[in-house]
Amino acid sequence: MTWQSASFLVLGLALFAGFAWYERSRPPAKVLALVAALAALAIVGRIAFAPIPNVKPTTDIVLLAGYALGGAPGFCVGAVTALVSNFFFLQGPWTPWQMAAWGGVGVAGATLAWAVRGRELGRVPLALACGVAGLGFGVVMDLHVWTLGAEQTLASYVAVAGRSLPYNLAHVVANVGFCLLIGPPLVRALRRYRRRTEVRWAAPGAPSAGRRSAGGLAASAGPLAALVVALVVAAALVAAPAADAAGSGKAARYLAKAQNGDGGFGGEPGSSSNQLHTGWAGLGLAAAGRNPRDVSEKGRSVVDYVRRGVGGDTGSLSRTILLLTASGVSPRSFGGRDLVSELRADRRRDGSFDGLVNQTAFAVMALEAAGAGTGKSVRWLEKRQNPNGGYGFNAEDGSPEDTGYVLEALVAAGGRGTGTVSRAVAYMEDRQKASGGFTGDGTQVNAQATAFAVQGLVAAGRSGKEVRRGIGYLRSLQTSNGSIRYARGDGRTPVWVTAEALPALERQPFPLPTVARAPRGSSGAAGGTGAAGAGELATGDAGGGPGGDGGDASAVAGEREGRSSRGAGGRGAGARSRRGPGGPGTLLDDGTEAPGTELVELAKGGAAAVGARSDGSVVGGVIAAASSAALVVGIRRRLHNGLEGEAGAAEGEPPA
Repeated sequence: MTWQSASFLVLGLALFAGFAWYERSRPPAKVLALVAALAALAIVGRIAFAPIPNVKPTTDIVLLAGYALGGAPGFCVGAVTALVSNFFFLQGPWTPWQMAAWGGVGVAGATLAWAVRGRELGRVPLALACGVAGLGFGVVMDLHVWTLGAEQTLASYVAVAGRSLPYNLAHVVANVGFCLLIGPPLVRALRRYRRRTEVRWAAPGAPSAGRRSAGGLAASAGPLAALVVALVVAAALVAAPAADAAGSGKAARYLAKAQNGDGGFGGEPGSSSNQLHTGWAGLGLAAAGRNPRDVSEKGRSVVDYVRRGVGGDTGSLSRTILLLTASGVSPRSFGGRDLVSELRADRRRDGSFDGLVNQTAFAVMALEAAGAGTGKSVRWLEKRQNPNGGYGFNAEDGSPEDTGYVLEALVAAGGRGTGTVSRAVAYMEDRQKASGGFTGDGTQVNAQATAFAVQGLVAAGRSGKEVRRGIGYLRSLQTSNGSIRYARGDGRTPVWVTAEALPALERQPFPLPTVARAPRGSSGAAGGTGAAGAGELATGDAGGGPGGDGGDASAVAGEREGRSSRGAGGRGAGARSRRGPGGPGTLLDDGTEAPGTELVELAKGGAAAVGARSDGSVVGGVIAAASSAALVVGIRRRLHNGLEGEAGAAEGEPPA
C-alpha cells in the first residue's frame, strides 16, 4: 500500500468517525441550523478573503464553534466548510485533508473548553489559541504534501514545512487578529443561542398512529434522501473525471505520462525531446487545464525545457509565446530574450510572416496573446481569402485546416462578426467529410487537420453539429491508452497528434489565457514524481537536455511529406475560456492560484479541472461523497427527531 492510499484510508476512517460522532450526539434541530449557519459563515469568510494568501477568518470560526457548542458540532462545521467551499475553489485529493484538518480544529476548540472547565477565556488567550490552531492546520496540510513526494522521510517533511512556513505564519497572524476582533463576542452569542434553543428529548413512549405513520414515512424517506444527495455530490465530484476518461482527460493523462526526464517530449513515448513536440505537448496540456509549469518530471517542467533552446524562426517564436502566456510567464523576458520583439522583427513590410498564411495566422495569435499590435497582419490575411471563402498554405489554394488557423487569428484580433469570418465558416461547413473529419492541404482526412478546423469553428462561435461531428471523429481515433491516432490505421507520432487534438476535444481555440497553477502539493502531471517541497514544481533552469530546435527544423523541412505538419513551429493550443488578465495568479489559502484577479475562472474549472489534474480526485470525491451521505442521514434524523422533541417540550417538557 502506498503512502497516498494509506493516508486516504486513515482520512476516510477519521471522517466517518467524526460524522458518526455527530450523529450519535443527537443535536436538536435549532442547533443543527446553527451549525449550518456557522459553516456558511466560515465558507463566506474563506471566499471573501481569497485574494489575500492565508488571511481568512475560517479557522477562527471553526475553533470558536467547537469551543462554544462542543466537539461534534465543531467537527461538523469544519468538515462541511472545507467540502462546500471547495466547490468554489477546487475539489481534489486535498479536500479530505482539509475536511479532517478543519474538523480537528473544531474538536480542538471543544478540548480547550473542557480544559478551562467553564472559566471564560480572555480575548488574548483565545486569540493565541486560534493562532495555534492555524499552525496545526498548516502542519496537517504539509503532511498531505509530504505524502505526495518521491520519498517520505523526516528530511523531506522538513523541506516541505520550510517551503510553506511563510504561509503558515501568515495564517497564524491572521487568526490572532481576527479573534481579537470577533472572538469573545462570537463565543458569548453562540453560547447564549444554544442555551435558549436546546431542548431535552421527550421520553420514549407509544406514539399515536398518526405520529407512527409520519415517523415511519420519514424514516423510510431518510435513507432515500441521503442516497439521492450522496449520488448528486458524487456526480459533482467525480463525474467530470469519469467523462474525461472517454476523451480529453484520458488523452491528457497519456500525454503527461510521455514526458521525459529532462522535462521535454518527443514525438512518441521514449523518443528524444525536442522543442517542437515539447511546445505542443505543453500547449495541449494547458488546453486541458494543466499549467505547463506544473507538468514536470524529475523536477524539470515543460517551461524549464523550452527555456534552454527557443528557436529564432517565426514558427518557434509564435509557438513559444503561446505556451508562455498560457503558463503565466512573460514572453518579453524569457531566458534573457524578448521573444515578442523578435517575432515582430520577422514581420514583412506587407504585414505577412514569411509570406505564408499559416505562419502569419499563428504570429497574429501569438502577438494578440502578448498584447502586441497585429492590424497590418490581419489586413494581409483578410486580403488572402479565396473566392470560395477558404485559405490555403501559400494563399493559392484552400484547405479546412489552414482556414481554421486563420479563423482563430481573425477572431483573436476581434473580427468574429466580419464578412470574412462568415465566408470562411461557410467554406468549412461545406468541406466537412461524412466521417466528421477535415483534410489539410494535400492530405487525407486526419486528426490534426480536423482539430484545427474544429478550433476555428469554435472560435467563430459555432457549437452545433459541425463541431460535434468533428470531435466525434477525433474520439473515434482514440486508442485504449488515451492517445489519438493520426488517421485510421495510422498511429505515427502519437504524442504530437494527441497534443494537437486536445484543444479541439476541449473546444478551446487559440490563444489560451493563463492557466491556473495546480494547488500546493498536487502533481501537475499524472505520473510525475513531483519535487519535495510545498507543492510548487520547479520552474528554474534545472533540466533541459537534448533536442534544441532541430526538431522544428526537420518538421519545417518535411512540410510536404504527406501529413498535416505545415507551420509546425507556429501552431499553438488555445482555450475558449474568457481571456484573463494574464500573469501569475493569486495564491489562495490552500495553495491554489487563481488566474490574475478573476477568481471566477478558477470556479469555472470546477471538478473537471481537478479531475484532469489528478487521479486522486476520484478517491477524494468518493470520501467526500461518503461524508456527505453520513451528514445527510444525520440532518434528516435530527430534523425529524428534533421536531418531535420540541413538540414534547411544548407539551410540558421544560427546556434544558
